[in-house]
Amino acid sequence: MDKRISKLASNLLNHSVKLLKGETILIEMIGTDSINLANELIKQSKEIGAIPMLNIIDYKILKELLLNCNEEQIKEYAKHDLERMKNADAYIGIRSANPKELEGIPKENMEIYNKYYQKPIHLEERVNNTKWCILRYPNEWLAKQAKMSLKAFTDFFYDVCTIDYGKMEKAMEPLKLLLSNTKNVHIKGAGTDLTFSVEGIPAEKYFGTYNIPDGEVASCPTKFSSNGYITYNTETAYNGIIFNNIYFEFKDGKIIKAEAGDKTKELNEILDTDEGARYIGEFALGLNPYIKNTMGDTLFDEKIAGSFHFTPGTALEESDNGNRSNIHWDIVCIQTPEFGGGEIYFDDVLVRKDGKFVLEELKPLNPENLI
Repeated sequence: MDKRISKLASNLLNHSVKLLKGETILIEMIGTDSINLANELIKQSKEIGAIPMLNIIDYKILKELLLNCNEEQIKEYAKHDLERMKNADAYIGIRSANPKELEGIPKENMEIYNKYYQKPIHLEERVNNTKWCILRYPNEWLAKQAKMSLKAFTDFFYDVCTIDYGKMEKAMEPLKLLLSNTKNVHIKGAGTDLTFSVEGIPAEKYFGTYNIPDGEVASCPTKFSSNGYITYNTETAYNGIIFNNIYFEFKDGKIIKAEAGDKTKELNEILDTDEGARYIGEFALGLNPYIKNTMGDTLFDEKIAGSFHFTPGTALEESDNGNRSNIHWDIVCIQTPEFGGGEIYFDDVLVRKDGKFVLEELKPLNPENLI
């Protein structure tokens, strides 16, 4: 077994979810490539004196379950998993499955699954009532996504996942304070000119406690304040559908126009899931210095140094604007020079230009200072 697995497991249990003796932890494998990490998590959980539980989800089997499903079936399926989540003090979810394996499931079926399984179990119970962390696991599919060999991607994976998150947390504090005390944000870039208010919305820093890899400071627009337009320059997936070059136009907080080339119809179907899906639930700045390029996986892409994400759907509890939805879709825009650059202003003061912070108190967050 790769010795780095033991270090990663220890970080997950002791830093991310801070597992304590006597607590119950649910370890969920989505795909089966992460068996070694799951075994190590179970072993170390027992050494702590905690009680581990295990769940395994295979996308090929899940697809069969969701094809021709009905509301009653998914409610019954969710009932048992919801009870298990309610019994968990902590949760670690490891995904090594390819989301493209879910392609072909009818839209109505995915909506049933998201509403009666994903929302009550994950968006509500897990997020609000457990100490949780989710991560990917290096395999051939993720390596291909990153356009790397498996060995190169595995080395990259452990670099981004075992960075000094304590150092990152300290460097984030000035940005958290500045964003928490900001009234208005203005983002300019290629195909983007967007304004919104974050007044009264607390900012939060994420440094390996909810996601691995991690590295973002997040807030949220007030629900009806977003105006202008944004063009995202990264690939993103939702419900097994791959999207590129998503364009949103906003008026008084609502997405009134949405385009994605030949996937425009599918994009608008997702945004019509419910009323909250066309409003924004998160604005965050990506800060992980080891992640420099997109690989089509949100958990990595939303942490890209020099990026931001602007998220349709339900708001996070820590930075809550009151928006509620069955979706939460982190879509990423990179503003480094290689991706067209861009500027971010807080209350008309330039904060970041072409992916680099320009204020002295924020410069420790630039990649060269975090590595």
